[in-house]
Amino acid sequence: MKTVTFTEFRKNASQVLDLVEKGETIRVLRHGKAIAKVVPAELRQAKPAWKRPGLRLAVSGASLTRAVLDERRSSP
Repeated sequence: MKTVTFTEFRKNASQVLDLVEKGETIRVLRHGKAIAKVVPAELRQAKPAWKRPGLRLAVSGASLTRAVLDERRSSP
């Protein structure tokens, strides 16, 4: 865990947050006392349901579509 003063954090917030983004935990001190701990956000590996592809029905044997089309062609 890296430690920075509040002044360093304020002046270099972008660089400190880059470290956090890479997985580093940062402790922020003010007047020598810890006032905050900046930790990386939890990573979500799973995609939201609306971004995942839909389920596909797979059935072995004859194709239902083919059977329907054949039935339509054979009807007068």
